[in-house]
Amino acid sequence: MTMDDAIRRIGEVGIIPVVRASSVEEAIRAVEAICAGGIPLIEITMTVPNAATVIREVSQQYRGTAVIGAGTVTSAEQGEQCIRAGAEFLVSPGLSAAVLSLARASGILAIPGALTPTELMSAQDHGARLVKIFPCGNVGGPKYIKSLRAPFPNALMIPTGGVNAANAADFIAAGAFALGVGADLVDLQALRRGDTAKVTATARELVQAVRTARGTVSAPA
Repeated sequence: MTMDDAIRRIGEVGIIPVVRASSVEEAIRAVEAICAGGIPLIEITMTVPNAATVIREVSQQYRGTAVIGAGTVTSAEQGEQCIRAGAEFLVSPGLSAAVLSLARASGILAIPGALTPTELMSAQDHGARLVKIFPCGNVGGPKYIKSLRAPFPNALMIPTGGVNAANAADFIAAGAFALGVGADLVDLQALRRGDTAKVTATARELVQAVRTARGTVSAPA
């Protein structure tokens, strides 16, 4: 998958589920539940034990049906592991020039994290085409995205942190390109008691919220 393909697919789906789990088995259950809910796009974080193994297994299982990426990638070494495992995009909590350079050389998409206007400008200066705004919920949520859109009208932002089905439409209306959703979607307690249906239902709710919001608000170009 090329960088352009990944950007287009993320824009189409509009949601990047962030999977953090305590085991390979738990992470795979989360991926299955999310995909069943209609979100064919997954970010497996490097904080998951044996994350590269999870990425490899999920990438093989969902090849051609879902886009699998790696999250919490903080070094080029981690990025190389993820790419070898089959990750089709990389996401970082902050800006790593080394990760961006590695991704560019490998022909895949890297999404750095930023929070302040200065950090957003720095990410763009380093060639980032999509930028994760994290932790967005701690600094105003949709209102913060709207404020950033004023000086950065062409920035393709993915707010992450505090995003859920209840405020998804507000984030889209504020100008978000896509939404990063973690614990509010991937309910680990539900997964541990075998209630994968709860995760699937939340995924469907998020999909509907984004579709409805985009029906009344044009997605950023």
